[in-house]
Amino acid sequence: MTVADRRGTMRTRTDTLDSWETHVTLFAIVKLDPDGIVRGWNAGAQTLKGYSAEEIVGEHFSRFYRAADVDRGLPERLLDKARIHGSVDDRGWRVRKDGSEFWAHVTITAVPDDGGIRGFVKIVRDLSAEKHAADEQVALQRTFAHDLVSPVTALRGYLELLEEEIGGDHRYLRLAQETGEHLVAMAGALMADALIGADEEGRTFDVSLVVRGAASVVLRAGTEERVRFGRLDAAEIRGDVLALRRAFANVLENAARYSDDEIHVDVIRSGDGVAVTVRDSGRGIHPGDLATITSSGERGRLADADDGGTGLGLASAATAIAGLGGTLDIDSEVGVGTTITITLQLSAAE
Repeated sequence: MTVADRRGTMRTRTDTLDSWETHVTLFAIVKLDPDGIVRGWNAGAQTLKGYSAEEIVGEHFSRFYRAADVDRGLPERLLDKARIHGSVDDRGWRVRKDGSEFWAHVTITAVPDDGGIRGFVKIVRDLSAEKHAADEQVALQRTFAHDLVSPVTALRGYLELLEEEIGGDHRYLRLAQETGEHLVAMAGALMADALIGADEEGRTFDVSLVVRGAASVVLRAGTEERVRFGRLDAAEIRGDVLALRRAFANVLENAARYSDDEIHVDVIRSGDGVAVTVRDSGRGIHPGDLATITSSGERGRLADADDGGTGLGLASAATAIAGLGGTLDIDSEVGVGTTITITLQLSAAE
């Protein structure tokens, strides 16, 4: 190798190292001990969160969460999920040293040690730009809702006139009327949400009612017969009812798109939380895609071009559930099926 070749090789390696170091600073990488105490802190963490290593090492990682999230035990729940499943993903607001907040995508991975847990590695990305874009999209949807109320109300009136004209009990007419009623309710909820404005606390509502109502609206005619409701416990949460409806609708649409058999839905209340599960026996998700399947535009390697999916459904659902302070977990086996579990905290009144 000539001197020039060696210099060229050295430049290439240096450029690669510089690129890698720059890339790492885009992520906050935090090492935690088994109790959630910060033990390691990279340059990206200092840039994103504002603390130097000297300031934060030895402190509990719950410092990065909103007070309301700490009060309802979100940091500890995430660690528990990582202990049980090996890793957990979460999206939500996090707090910097100066008190400012950013929308984060967090992955916490447990580090095993002789049958126990040595600690955790926590990787954080700032998705504030994507969050702001999503909020702008919601604003456009609310404008659309304003123009939707009148024609949807008219549709309900026409269906009532049709029932009077043809008489009798017609199954598809009845389903159309139920769908019309839900569309009116959805349009009204969208309008109310637009009038309320940015209300972080939102409204109190029953999860089971929202889930059952969304199922009859989102699926095309004939597909709704595949849905089997099991337990539908009464469970009230406080938040954005439209966000939960959108999230459940996206999960249910995915189940219907990638499976042909029955879809089982349960709403199970336990302790201070409620879990909504949607289980199908479809093609499943490749194990290599589970970590990224909730990323925007990610469809997974088992998706077909003819499926009609866009890779936005699960990403939208995960974002909506995180905004409600909950988590979305996926358990899937290729050729067996997929179970998606949405876990939410009950309202204070509950």
